[in-house]
Amino acid sequence: MFKDPLPKTGFLANASEELVRLLDALASEETLSSGDVLFEQGDEGDALFVITRGQLEFSVLSMDGRKLALDVMKAGALFGEIALFDPGPRTATATALTESRVLRVKYADVLDAIHKTPHLAIDLIRLAGQRMRWMNSQLNDQVFLPLPTRLARKILHLLPDEAQADQPSLKLSQAELADFVGATREAVSKTLATWRRADVVEASRGGLTILDRTTLRAMAELDQI
Repeated sequence: MFKDPLPKTGFLANASEELVRLLDALASEETLSSGDVLFEQGDEGDALFVITRGQLEFSVLSMDGRKLALDVMKAGALFGEIALFDPGPRTATATALTESRVLRVKYADVLDAIHKTPHLAIDLIRLAGQRMRWMNSQLNDQVFLPLPTRLARKILHLLPDEAQADQPSLKLSQAELADFVGATREAVSKTLATWRRADVVEASRGGLTILDRTTLRAMAELDQI
């Protein structure tokens, strides 16, 4: 059985061909069913991963046990690379949202390859820098942006890539959206009700339909990023 090829999307769209070939040569494939946990927050990390199919959610638990969803990554995303430079426990839990496939590359194998071809470390360092900037952006959003702006940005980010229709849909409950933006379900429900009256979205138990993406983008203040 042949493993999935590395997708030319996400970080890998800008990675060097040499790094892509290296990761492909070192990788072993793992298949996940919806709901499967790839690793949990606090687990010891020994590998980085590339998503070739599906979607994975990354979440953390607060001190009081409340879940906060950080991100959803799709095909082409590479994650777990930070521990390659700073070994330690996993900082988040990775859970498959759909049937997914990932390529696992052990840190020991990557370090052996970098010792032989040290210039390949440049690509990985660049990725780590991009991830740190993303984390800083997420922190700034949580601290400084009002809930409607945070929610609009997160919805636009989570929309599937293939949703090119005039009214794309997002299959997440209001409680799940609340986890993503660090708010209560009641606060998210109130915001969505306001948007529904303005014909921006249509909310139901099954998820969310975007009726006016242009207005949603304006509310997300993307031009100010």
